[in-house]
Amino acid sequence: MRPLSQAHLAFGREVRRCRLEREWTQEDLSRTSGLHPSYVGQTERGLRNISLTNILQLAEALDTPAEQLVAAASAASK
Repeated sequence: MRPLSQAHLAFGREVRRCRLEREWTQEDLSRTSGLHPSYVGQTERGLRNISLTNILQLAEALDTPAEQLVAAASAASK
């Protein structure tokens, strides 16, 4: 499967960067955010059209402003 868009891919890369900064596995992020591990992996690969609710869950779990995650996607869509 291909990423949905460059914006989705950039968002996923930022989620992954934040996750790795904490030295977490996808399973760690899944457990903390309440999202399924496969959903986290698909999000990181840009394969999910993620909802606002899930963006906020990931941001809270990563202790990162949602704006930071979305800014990466916004920059990639220009």
